[in-house]
Amino acid sequence: MAGDAKQRVPKHIVGGISMELKVDRLTKQYKNKIAVDRISFQLEKGVTGLLGANGAGKTTLMRMICGILAPTSGDITYDEIPVSEERYRDILGYLPQDFGYYPEFSGRDFLMYFAALKGLSKRAAKTRTEELLKLVGLSEVAAKKVRTYSGGMKQRLGIAQALINRPEVLILDEPTAGLDPKERVRFRKLMEEIGKNNIVLLSTHIVSDIEHIADKVLLMKSGQVIWQGKWSESDGSLEDFYLKEFGEGGEEMTKDA
Repeated sequence: MAGDAKQRVPKHIVGGISMELKVDRLTKQYKNKIAVDRISFQLEKGVTGLLGANGAGKTTLMRMICGILAPTSGDITYDEIPVSEERYRDILGYLPQDFGYYPEFSGRDFLMYFAALKGLSKRAAKTRTEELLKLVGLSEVAAKKVRTYSGGMKQRLGIAQALINRPEVLILDEPTAGLDPKERVRFRKLMEEIGKNNIVLLSTHIVSDIEHIADKVLLMKSGQVIWQGKWSESDGSLEDFYLKEFGEGGEEMTKDA
C-alpha cells in the first residue's frame, strides 16, 4: 500500500527529476469565435517556443495554461495536478503580455513586493531580489523608480518577477517586446540556462528569439497547432517555414523590433 501511495505523488515532488505539462484537447470558445481549437501537446524540461502571428490564439492558450482562464473543454495538468489547483500556482512563473507596473515603486521595491506576495520571508525576499536584479542587469538602477525605466528595462523587471519563486513551469507571453538586440541575446542565454532544469514556454512572433534555443517548437495558426516538434538545422530555415505558413502577413511579424 505504501508503494502505491508513493506512486500517486506528483513526480516533481518525488525528487523533481521528471516534469510533464500535458494539454489535452483544449478548446476555448467565445460565442461565435473559437480562439483555441482542440489543441493537444506535452511539454517536458526545456524551452518550447510558441510561434504565431497576432490573433493566432497564443495569449488565450497561455492564460489557460496558467489557470487564469477556464477552457470551454479539455484538460491541462502538470504531473497530474490540474492547473486550477493552488499547488500548481506555487511552482508557476508567469509574465503576461501586458504586465502592470507600479510607477512610484523602485525596481527593488517592486520585486520585494512580489516576493512578499509569493510568501517569501523578508530576509529571503531581499536575497532573492538582489539575485534577480543582477541576473537581469538592473542592479545599478534598482533604486530608481519604475516610471523612469525604458520599455526594455521594464520588460526585464517583469521577467525577474516571474522568476521569484524559482518556478518549475515558466510561461512568458511575448517576453522580448521592447528589448534591444543586446538585451535579446541576454534573454536567450537566460532562457537556455533556465530550460536545463525547468519547463519554459515562451510565445513570440520573432523567429530568431527561439530558433537556436528551443528544444521544441509549436506553430499556431487560427487557434490550432499546425506543427510541433524539434527543429534542427537539417530541417532548413525555421523562418522560411514560418513565412511559408503565414505568407507575407507573417513576414512582418518576424522582423526584430
